[in-house]
Amino acid sequence: MHTDIVDLRQFYNSELGHLAEHSIAMALSSIWARLPEERLVGLGYATPYLDRFRTDTERTFAFMPAGQGAVNWPLGEYSSTALIFDEELPLPDASIDRVLMVHALEFTENPRESLKEIWRILAPGGRLVIVVPNRRGVWAQMEHTPFGSGRPYSRGQLSTLLRETNFTPISATDALFFPPSRFRTILKLRTPLERFGRKLWPLFSGVIIVEAQKRLYQGLPVTARASRRVFVPVLAPHGVPTTRDAAGSRNLG
Repeated sequence: MHTDIVDLRQFYNSELGHLAEHSIAMALSSIWARLPEERLVGLGYATPYLDRFRTDTERTFAFMPAGQGAVNWPLGEYSSTALIFDEELPLPDASIDRVLMVHALEFTENPRESLKEIWRILAPGGRLVIVVPNRRGVWAQMEHTPFGSGRPYSRGQLSTLLRETNFTPISATDALFFPPSRFRTILKLRTPLERFGRKLWPLFSGVIIVEAQKRLYQGLPVTARASRRVFVPVLAPHGVPTTRDAAGSRNLG
């Protein structure tokens, strides 16, 4: 079940939400390569991060799942928001250069079908960037943030899922090494906790961020034959019986 749009907005308007956004945005920036004339789609609730990256794009859309709800974005401009079903995206084939999934994959009913649909709309060589809760992290265990809902992933699970849906993982990073506390005394320690956490306990980050590239060709499964006809070479000619030979053998009898 998706986190409601009201709860998502409320979280990102809080102090903890601002700090979480900053941590994830910095991690995204470390793997976010510029694409000329980029067409970007944010899927889920990606608008806090789209605001940072859309200035370099040719166009940007915010796709929000029907189970979550939608809000107008960007503020004060023509709306670029669409309410969608994640297995039926309203875009033609190969029309998008990059998709950013935040608060999306962990809520999808069928992750493989959703990723196959993203593969369809991505241009050849297109990029997919996924932000998901880390199943080993503290954030996935706390329900007072959006990262405590849905299905968390390990890095291995996410890589396997991407390969099964014709994506090749090309880079990965982590974010949210500080605890999801509401106490300001702990939040003030966010910077050193992020720095030390990246070095000392990277496996226990709050979220995993993986970038993958659309793969155009895939290996086809080959099944072994149950039986195989074997031809045995014949060293001397045997000839084929004719009707005359058959008649002669009857007369001799």
